[in-house]
Amino acid sequence: MSLRILFMGTSEFAVPILKSINDSSHEILSVYTQPPSQKSRGQKIIESPIHKLSKKLKHNVRCPQNLKDQDELQYIQKLSPDVVVVVAYGQIISKEILNIPNILFLNVHASLLPKWRGAAPIQRSIMEMDDETGITIMKIVPKLDSGPYILQEKIKIDKSENQEQLSFKLSAIGAKLILKALDKIETGDKKFIEQDEKKVSYAKKIEKQESKINWNTPAENLVSKINGLSPYPGAWFEHNKNRIKIIKAINVNENGKIGEVIDENLTIGCIKNSIRVLKIQKEGKKILSTKEFSLGYKIKKGEILN
Repeated sequence: MSLRILFMGTSEFAVPILKSINDSSHEILSVYTQPPSQKSRGQKIIESPIHKLSKKLKHNVRCPQNLKDQDELQYIQKLSPDVVVVVAYGQIISKEILNIPNILFLNVHASLLPKWRGAAPIQRSIMEMDDETGITIMKIVPKLDSGPYILQEKIKIDKSENQEQLSFKLSAIGAKLILKALDKIETGDKKFIEQDEKKVSYAKKIEKQESKINWNTPAENLVSKINGLSPYPGAWFEHNKNRIKIIKAINVNENGKIGEVIDENLTIGCIKNSIRVLKIQKEGKKILSTKEFSLGYKIKKGEILN
């Protein structure tokens, strides 16, 4: 028999996972996502990627501002799903909802738990130069990302890929792994493994000031930071009161002063080696190759960047 699923998700990362469940034998009863936002004054309302997909697939969509609302508790109680699948939803699920009898709450998390619990596991794994990461399907409990897991799958991290590219890979794995987890639950073969609390680390949310580039950093580490923050929010520096984001760069074995623009190719000195900028973006403008960028904006050889 198929399972009755309530899906909760918001971001692009959740899209392949919702598609995967939709195309399976399981029944999606309803979809929760974050409320639409208004990008700026006078512009149209922006729906989340999951909201758009759910409408296309003709699923019922709910967008509560707060899951603690009693109406939502009663709605979920009445809906009575077998499983609630949560993927990058963006809201904490209340204890009241988690305590509804006979519902299993599962989260698709983009790390090898207990490593990188929290909001930014993909970014942190790249920025900290991890060799591997993966997907964990875990039972949701009140404590953040600390529930036992039913499945994990590892992948190696390509040092040249950014967080968007790694997110795409992990989302595809999650789309397959959630079906395996649901099959185990459906057949009664659900064995949950407790996380090792001695190995816990936290992937805190990326703060805007944290994205500022510090040239007094080894080039290898700086490239990892750029990749981890690319394309959004983007690692940035200021130049003539403009915020400039570096979208892609490589580590090169060249030496200069810290923050010095060494050549016309926008090679910039670090405390060890240098980075060569390949893609760059003036805030609010399009992402350009360094060559294209240099046609309209000049950062001169010999300048020291802050």
